[in-house]
Amino acid sequence: MTHVASRRRPERVAVIGAGVAGLSTAWFLQEHGICVTVYDRGGIGAGSSRGNAGWIVPELVEPLPSPAMLKSIIPAMLRPAGALRIPLVPRPALWRFLAGTARQCTAARWQRSMHSLVGITAMALAAFELLGDAGVDVNTDDAEPLLACFRTAAQRDAMALELRCMRAAGQPVKSSNISGDDARGLEPCLSGEVTAAIAVEGQRFLDPLAFVTSLADSVRGRGAQLCFGHDVTDVIDDGDQVLVSTASGDPARFDAAVIATGAWFNRLAKTFGVRVPVHAGRGYSFSIAVTPTPARPLYFPVQRVACTPIQGRLRLAGMMEFRDADTPFDPRRIAAMVKATAPMLHGAEFGDRHDEWVGPRPCTADGLPLIGATSSPRVFGCGGHGMWGMVLGPVSGQLLAQQISSGSPVPAL
Repeated sequence: MTHVASRRRPERVAVIGAGVAGLSTAWFLQEHGICVTVYDRGGIGAGSSRGNAGWIVPELVEPLPSPAMLKSIIPAMLRPAGALRIPLVPRPALWRFLAGTARQCTAARWQRSMHSLVGITAMALAAFELLGDAGVDVNTDDAEPLLACFRTAAQRDAMALELRCMRAAGQPVKSSNISGDDARGLEPCLSGEVTAAIAVEGQRFLDPLAFVTSLADSVRGRGAQLCFGHDVTDVIDDGDQVLVSTASGDPARFDAAVIATGAWFNRLAKTFGVRVPVHAGRGYSFSIAVTPTPARPLYFPVQRVACTPIQGRLRLAGMMEFRDADTPFDPRRIAAMVKATAPMLHGAEFGDRHDEWVGPRPCTADGLPLIGATSSPRVFGCGGHGMWGMVLGPVSGQLLAQQISSGSPVPAL
């Protein structure tokens, strides 16, 4: 998505979607003096921005499709309680998406996608710093270190190899192997099941809902109109302006529009030549009390569960469930997460769960986001970040706003 933007600098832009990608784009457009209106059919972070793990880990960003994932696809169809869930349903769109994903699960294609991500991940923390310096409540905490925990040294070695491959592709991730006892020395809540761990340095985390709420408040405070509960049904380029229609009113006219609707991206973007499918990879989360409460994020890679201390509790986030974005919450996914992680934690009150949540991550077959102009020079996309929307949303919005304002492609995109 590298089409050159409109020759005339836009003065009024509609941003459709109030997740971290949409709100970041709106905020940075305001930095260029552009008037913004934000639409969302729900509210702040109603897609996948609200209940995710809140990890700000640019050096750990990698494309989802990989040789390891390819080995998981068939078992995922047969094991309903697994971390990757693919329902056996006759849905042609899902099978086309999965076939495209499977084609990307080679070492060579993983490396190409990884190289594509390195440039933008290197700029991610600077975008957060710009927001924080301007008064947005970013409020990130140091992980120091983030702990990836395993039952066996062999399991740890598999992730250590993956991290070496990421370093070879240009990700400057710093990590060291430690024992289970060393990990318990840092976090006593880890059980004796943890016999090996990896300490990852330089990572950060935050409360995602608090962040996107502060970001929305800042966008509103700088003069934007936030239209929540407004489902955008159509976007039309009439050759001079963009018409944005909602179910509740007459079309509004803008100089440009940004589609940042997460897992629902294709509904509006397909009209403008975007043929890359974006499918929902649904993630689940809940919070529990743990004594003592961890001071840093914990990751259980085999179980695919990320744990984050937020507001005195531990949020557990995980699963990758390829179902329709609007499918109702499935409590079986929470039960599977509990079963997988309970043996790894001491002092965890799994029977007293709060904030049970499901959100659809917007996934592409090659694991790369879709950022830039479409076939229309007045309609742009910012989506498809998969599991990395919280990390890459601000820098994506920053670079896209630069492209929209300047009318020229941005090399980093």
